[in-house]
Amino acid sequence: MFEKVLIANRGEIALRIHRACKELGIHTVAVHSTADADAMHVRLADESVCVGPPPARESYLNKAAIISAAVITGADAIHPGYGFLSENADFARMVEDHGIAFIGPSPDHISMMGDKIEAKRAMISLGVPCVPGSDGPVPDLETALKLGTEIGYPVLVKAAGGGGGKGMKVANSAAELEDAYRGARAEAGAAFGNDVVYIEKYLGHPRHIEFQMLADGHGNVVHLGERDCSLQRFHQKVLEESPSPALNADQRRRMGEIVVSALKKLGYRNAGTLEFLYQDGEFYFIEMNTRLQVEHPVTEMVCGLDLVREQIRIASGAPLAFTQADVNLQGHAIECRINAENPDTFAPSPGKIAEYHTPGGLGVRIDSALYSGYRVPSNYDSMVAKLIVHGTSRNECLMRLRRALDEYVIGGIQTTLPLHRRLTRTQEFIDGRYDIHWLERWMGLKK
Repeated sequence: MFEKVLIANRGEIALRIHRACKELGIHTVAVHSTADADAMHVRLADESVCVGPPPARESYLNKAAIISAAVITGADAIHPGYGFLSENADFARMVEDHGIAFIGPSPDHISMMGDKIEAKRAMISLGVPCVPGSDGPVPDLETALKLGTEIGYPVLVKAAGGGGGKGMKVANSAAELEDAYRGARAEAGAAFGNDVVYIEKYLGHPRHIEFQMLADGHGNVVHLGERDCSLQRFHQKVLEESPSPALNADQRRRMGEIVVSALKKLGYRNAGTLEFLYQDGEFYFIEMNTRLQVEHPVTEMVCGLDLVREQIRIASGAPLAFTQADVNLQGHAIECRINAENPDTFAPSPGKIAEYHTPGGLGVRIDSALYSGYRVPSNYDSMVAKLIVHGTSRNECLMRLRRALDEYVIGGIQTTLPLHRRLTRTQEFIDGRYDIHWLERWMGLKK
């Protein structure tokens, strides 16, 4: 087992990793920008190193500074969390080249799955169902128009690299495809420095279903059920739950077997998530995240496993201590992402936390690095907390979630708590009748 882990991240996920390390008896090193000098993960870590000024590119994305921090503190492993450098294959290679363990998959698998075109090709070869579309990059508008006719409209133009909804454009006709193709390439180039795009069939009312995986590098692979991440705005997830209200046990078992088989053939190691669109009883692979997910706590609540602890054990060379037969999914869990934003316009709302009170009670979990007096910086992602609730049934979970949302107090800044309070009282959500477009329609953001 590792003796010292450097946490190459910030906020709630840095604190989450710190806690898992301490429960394994591992010393922790926090890295931080000057804007995060008073952050909770910095206060609690055994050691801390400032790696640069507030801009992420000069601190949390500064590969040399982070590896230097690991070397000077004697860390024998680095956990990247999610975001920032977590899916940067070059960073993972640099870490390993310095004789430090990277708590994540191999650089080759990160690179493969970071290119959505290559990822799709790999999954097709491994027997995973995919959305009909181009079999590679679409180099010009003429090819795009030909594919649009062959696939049938509507189609989706997507950036090969990146994520978060950038470089994605829908076209309902050939005329719209011209603008969508040019727009997606321009947006992808500006956001990711890579304007390569591909085209696939656009599904009109799908759900977003993802399967959580663990693989130990010794040939053992398990899935930990699915998460329903269909409640999104501008392709950003807002609320996640497990299990999905849309799936039955047979569908869960069938897809679980498919993804386990695929990762065994791939020789994958560590945690990963395969994401699918689900419509009319069929699954279509869209991408694989080679890291820990923001929404991993809902899986932890229903399966009783600490995913960060398992990541660390796997990276240290240990085999999985359980089999698929040992995975017992119980009850229902829902996670609300709480952002420092105006709940109606989503305008960022950084500032000082004037008062802070978290809900409690059976089955209630808060993942957050907030505290009274803390100043939320304007330099980073606006998510400041995750409220995760578990119940023996979806109805019990929902009632508990409403109660917890009403108890949660974050004063001094605007947050999306009011949005979640309204959302969890809508009949469509209560009934589990929603798709990836429902939230935007409900909020009046989309016709």
